[in-house]
Amino acid sequence: MPELAQRLANVQVSPSAAMTAKARAMREQGIDVISLANGEPDFATPRHAIEAAYQAALSGDTKYPPQGGTPALKAAIARKFRRDNGLDYGPEEIIVGNGGKQVIFNAFMATLDPGDEVVIPSPFWVSYADMAKVAGGVPVTVSCPQNNRFLPRPEDIEAAITPRTKWVMLNFPGNPTGAVPSREALAAIGEVLLRHPHVWVLSDDMYEHLLYDGHAFSTIAQVTPGLKDRTLTVNGVSKTYAMTGWRIGFGGGPARLIRGMFNMQGQATAGVSTVGQAAAAAALDGPQELVEERRRLYEQRRDMVVALLNEAPGLTCHKPEGAFYVFPNLAGCLGKVTKGGRRIGNDTDFVAALLEEKHVACVQGAAYGMSPHMRISYATDSESLTEACHRIQEFCRELS
Repeated sequence: MPELAQRLANVQVSPSAAMTAKARAMREQGIDVISLANGEPDFATPRHAIEAAYQAALSGDTKYPPQGGTPALKAAIARKFRRDNGLDYGPEEIIVGNGGKQVIFNAFMATLDPGDEVVIPSPFWVSYADMAKVAGGVPVTVSCPQNNRFLPRPEDIEAAITPRTKWVMLNFPGNPTGAVPSREALAAIGEVLLRHPHVWVLSDDMYEHLLYDGHAFSTIAQVTPGLKDRTLTVNGVSKTYAMTGWRIGFGGGPARLIRGMFNMQGQATAGVSTVGQAAAAAALDGPQELVEERRRLYEQRRDMVVALLNEAPGLTCHKPEGAFYVFPNLAGCLGKVTKGGRRIGNDTDFVAALLEEKHVACVQGAAYGMSPHMRISYATDSESLTEACHRIQEFCRELS
């Protein structure tokens, strides 16, 4: 039988997707599983965005789309960048992809040569490292421990940069920790990056509108304007507008980089769904009151989940500043045995036993580059969250 490519040996199936699939399979068997594994808003897409897609289809806007994005959506994205981030991008400096993931993938494919390094603060979204590997790059992680609020220290980023560094990744609010730096802390990172002109900077801002406790959002090209000509600012409509299934992400950056990404996208997927782009433009330009209403609900859920998890023996849960995840430490549960007889040697054992015995799906911290933790998404209804947290408490109380 013909062989598969060697590159697959270095790429793992997304652990969050795998856990979500396992929870779905258990539900299909009639098991009452509560999944907190998936980073997907439980809210509906705004009605005016759906209506815009419907009208686009009725009007015949169903042909092949422009490869890098429709003029209407690019204009809406430019307005969004100016309104929310104080950044000016022209049409040639914007690209639309099939989700933010494709935008990042395009950037890596357009810039990384074999052996080039990508500096990634850890914990990190699982796909960063694997996408870098597929493109021939080498992930270089920078540890961001809980005692520094899961934020990278400027001196640690500088220490990780070498002549082979091609990218430094920034993701705030962060997945999986919800970490948010102050403007001053982000500016300090920017000062480091200014000293290394051979390095591209990627700012993944997908959770920018989900901030709590009065925290304000900043992005690196805004805080350190001298970096704008080598920064790719990535965003989308998935998290802010509950449009994960529409698959619309976008990036703003220097025209030379965007042209390279355009070429890569042309050989992968070409353009993005025309009706999806119409919906995204309507979401970006339309009423924004829903964004704040949902942000307040997420904040209430965060407070509830943090309080309940901190009542579970062996768990300590930080209070994140943004996104819709918590990343509790479960060191106090290691070495113990579950009621069902499973020994908890690490965080992977913990989440596997929790799913099997209490039917709650979470994702091990090892998947995000830091143990012993687990990621819990609170992007689900309060009743399910409460029940899931009670099951976690019971699971921890039964450990011996």
